[in-house]
Amino acid sequence: MEIRLLHGAAIAPYIDELARLRLTVWREYPYLYEGSLEHEANHLATYADSGRSLMVLALDGGQVVGASTGLPLIDEAPRFQQPFLAQGRDPTSVYYFGGSVLLPAYRSQGLGVRFFIERESYAHKLAEFDYCTFCVVERPGIHPLRPASYKPLHGFWRNRGFLQDPSLRTRHAWCDLDEQESSNKIMSFWLKALPI
Repeated sequence: MEIRLLHGAAIAPYIDELARLRLTVWREYPYLYEGSLEHEANHLATYADSGRSLMVLALDGGQVVGASTGLPLIDEAPRFQQPFLAQGRDPTSVYYFGGSVLLPAYRSQGLGVRFFIERESYAHKLAEFDYCTFCVVERPGIHPLRPASYKPLHGFWRNRGFLQDPSLRTRHAWCDLDEQESSNKIMSFWLKALPI
C-alpha cells in the first residue's frame, strides 16, 4: 500500500479518478448519493485551485483505492462557510476536511486513521488555523435503506478528538438513490482544536 500526499495543482491529474471513487463509495448508506461525474469533478477542482489543499491518496498496485481531502475553509464554497459566519466564527481560522472515501476491501486496516493523521498534521504545520472540521449527513435512526450491518462512525471521530457542534449545521441538496429529484439533507459539523 502506498500513501501519496498531493497539494494544489498536483491534485488535478487525479480529479476524474477521485470523482469516480467518490460516486462509488457515497452510493452506500448513509449518503445514498446519486451524483454525477461532472459535479464531483467540478467540486474537486476547488482543491486543485487552492495552494493550501491536501489530498491523501491510498494506492494499491498503482490503483487509487482511497482518498481524503482538506483545504482552508475560506477556500471552500460559501455554503460550507455560512454556518460559521452565522455563529460569529471566523472561517479563516478553520481548516476543512473534505470527504474520505475508501473501497470496502481496504477498510478496517488503519487507513481511516492515517487519513486523519495526515490532514491534522498538515493543518497544524501550516500554523494558520485554530480548528479543523468536517461535516457529515444526519440520517434518522430508522431509515428504510439503512443496512443491518451499518456501524456509525461517531465513536471513531470522538476517538480522534472531534466533537459534534450542534450550533453548526447546514443543508446540502442531492438526489438519494430512492429519490426522483434532489432534496435537502441536514449536515452537521464536527470540530477539533489544533495544538498551539
